[in-house]
Amino acid sequence: MPKGSGKSSGYNSQGNHYNTPGGTNSSSGSSYHYSNSNGSYYYANDNGSTYYNSGTGYSRYTSSSGKTTSSYSSKK
Repeated sequence: MPKGSGKSSGYNSQGNHYNTPGGTNSSSGSSYHYSNSNGSYYYANDNGSTYYNSGTGYSRYTSSSGKTTSSYSSKK
């Protein structure tokens, strides 16, 4: 996870782009978003929820209470 306060963006050592704050439910705080070089992306939100999408049909959502929901749909 990117460290520090305030808005920033850049690339990590794996070549993945990040934005912070960048979660889906906040424009401030500790949320962040990664757009990965393999086409996947990941959101972490201030409320503790997370969302991951593989870019190939798999997705996983974890709520702030810790409940995880996964799904897979084949792309045609």
